[in-house]
Amino acid sequence: MQCVGIDIAKKTFTACLCMYEFDMGCSTNPIVFNNNKTGFNQFVKWSRKEALKGYPLRYLMEPTGVYYEPLAFHLDKLGLDVCVVLPNKAREFAKYEGILTKTDDMDAYTLGMLGCLDKRLKPWMPPSPIYRELRQMTRFVADINKIRTELQNHLEALAHSEITEKSIVRHYNRLIDEIDKQLAANQKAIREKIKQEPGLSERIDHIVTIKGVGFMTVVTILAETNGFALITNRKQLTRYAGLDVPAHQSGPVDPKRHISKQGNVHIRTALYFPAIVSTQYNPQMKDFYGHLCARKPQSKMIGVTAVMRKLLLLIYSLWKSGERYDPERGKPAYGKKKKEAETHEGQPHGIDVGTLAEKQPLSAVFP
Repeated sequence: MQCVGIDIAKKTFTACLCMYEFDMGCSTNPIVFNNNKTGFNQFVKWSRKEALKGYPLRYLMEPTGVYYEPLAFHLDKLGLDVCVVLPNKAREFAKYEGILTKTDDMDAYTLGMLGCLDKRLKPWMPPSPIYRELRQMTRFVADINKIRTELQNHLEALAHSEITEKSIVRHYNRLIDEIDKQLAANQKAIREKIKQEPGLSERIDHIVTIKGVGFMTVVTILAETNGFALITNRKQLTRYAGLDVPAHQSGPVDPKRHISKQGNVHIRTALYFPAIVSTQYNPQMKDFYGHLCARKPQSKMIGVTAVMRKLLLLIYSLWKSGERYDPERGKPAYGKKKKEAETHEGQPHGIDVGTLAEKQPLSAVFP
């Protein structure tokens, strides 16, 4: 197997071609290219020259901000085998191999060896243009809302000051008003863009029938997951969102477990407030939340996190099925017989809310 490990920086990237067969491996000296169109062409020409003809060649890199995207798109357009792995995967591989040095050259070599030895890596697929644009627009909303909150906090502090300069208050109010106009214009643009994609608006309308889940929440999740294009099961989705609970048990010691948070933070942020609202106004989620809080009243955040996970899986199920939300389906089966509760596993929405807390201790399921 041959693999070119690529360590991306803002202006340049370092590449190292590794080859591995049976128990023997070798690599080229790392070489630096400019992170632009000219550098991309030089890099492809170099990799084809150094690689052995007739053997598969893979290109492996990490998602360094947005700086990796131009090269990844360029290689994909050429029909080359491109893989993108999370930094923690490469870091764990380097630790396993006993590589302690952390330089650009060594990172490129590590990625090259990882690409040669790991046969399970899947090719990277560029996101759909509409979801890529929606992702930028929804992240703009999240970022600008943070700024709006900071301005409101400053304004609140001025309102309680002994002496307040009126001109400063006017400046803050004008900034907040301008932000509100930009948010309204951006949301209008999002709706218009969604209407350009056949069938997308209708499918989103079906999902927002979930009480507590709004339009922007659904659009954010679709944008961050590329319309669930690469999601094949519920476990993979919770892992991608960082809502999975890894086990760390050794001998008789069974420490507290928490969600990994090693996933897409934008999805978790988008689900937080809908989860809180759902615990009040969505009967299905309200019952589920109340059941969890009754078992562990001192940790209500466990229930909120569990509702976040349930909402994410519900959105995924409705997206796949194209159905509207029906609160009568997949109802919790608290207090019923185990055999009856297990029938909810096959509900149309795929919501197993009745047996989750019964299968293992609550602390082993949610943080």
